[in-house]
Amino acid sequence: MKTERLVSVDVLRGITIASMILVNNSGIGESTFYPLTHAEWNGLTPCDLVYPFFLFIMGFTTYLSMGKTNFSLSSGLAWKIVRRTLVIFFLGWFIQYVGFALRGDFLPFDHIRYLGVLPRIAICYCVVSFLSVVLPHRWLLPVALLLLVVYSVILLVGNGFVNDETNVLFITDRAWFGEAHLYKHSLIDPIGILSTLSAVAHTIIGFLCAGIMQTDRSDRLTRLLVVGFVLMAMGWLVQFGMPFNKHVWSPSYALVTCGAAASLLAVIAYLDVRPMFFRVFGLNPLFLYVMSEVLSIVLGRYGWKAPVYYFYLDTLGNAYWASLAWAMSYVLLLWLIGFVLWKRRIVIKI
Repeated sequence: MKTERLVSVDVLRGITIASMILVNNSGIGESTFYPLTHAEWNGLTPCDLVYPFFLFIMGFTTYLSMGKTNFSLSSGLAWKIVRRTLVIFFLGWFIQYVGFALRGDFLPFDHIRYLGVLPRIAICYCVVSFLSVVLPHRWLLPVALLLLVVYSVILLVGNGFVNDETNVLFITDRAWFGEAHLYKHSLIDPIGILSTLSAVAHTIIGFLCAGIMQTDRSDRLTRLLVVGFVLMAMGWLVQFGMPFNKHVWSPSYALVTCGAAASLLAVIAYLDVRPMFFRVFGLNPLFLYVMSEVLSIVLGRYGWKAPVYYFYLDTLGNAYWASLAWAMSYVLLLWLIGFVLWKRRIVIKI
């Protein structure tokens, strides 16, 4: 793969990580501009694009990583996949543990949430990595479509778009995990067991898009852009029967967000956009994300967020702008950490 195309992936990944940090740290005092809020149930906001973009990129970079081994399975590669899966998975639990421990709950294992952002990334990475080295790649698109079709049937027959306790997603999560380990901020866990089927298909699509970019065809970017528009069109059509819904990771949501990610990547690569700000985030994405989550918990626990927020509130006189200013300051703080690593070409692989 040519250098400029690798840079385009770093830029998109950097945009995604910076956006994740911004979204996760906005809303102090419950004052948040609409684009930085998730849809309450059905619907799609700019904020709802961030996490699916990361899963798409995870699939994309999995292709690059597995390609270095010529997609040939070995005991060493299998152990590498398993080891990275476990590291990412347990980092998700570590972030939760820090929050519990700072509140004096040092043994929270009987009520910790099993799934989450990083555990889902770990699962999708593991499944797609192994599929890429045990199946011919021409089978991966049918596998992704089959997962989306099966999941669609589950949603349609299991009240999957109803936000109450009759939803099959809630029933399954409660049966598997128990009440104590369920998501606490909404009835339906946006990162539950069954919706992982759609998330895996989502990651496979990212993987296949990397295959398009990896070719030496002169029209590779045009092809990627066309694929992006086709995926968005499919998602838009599917949403008439199964609306966009991040909480259930609906097939329409997976298709339209994959399409948006593919299209944006093609545009970035075509224009050769390479701003240093986003490349800094793209160099150590998972490290900076984990750092942002842990640091946010620590700052919140010891009351260091409030003084900065109220300084902005007094200065700007508007709670929404004060909240945004705090979030942007926090993004800049993480960027400075990443910039030191970037200048020294330090890559912390997770």
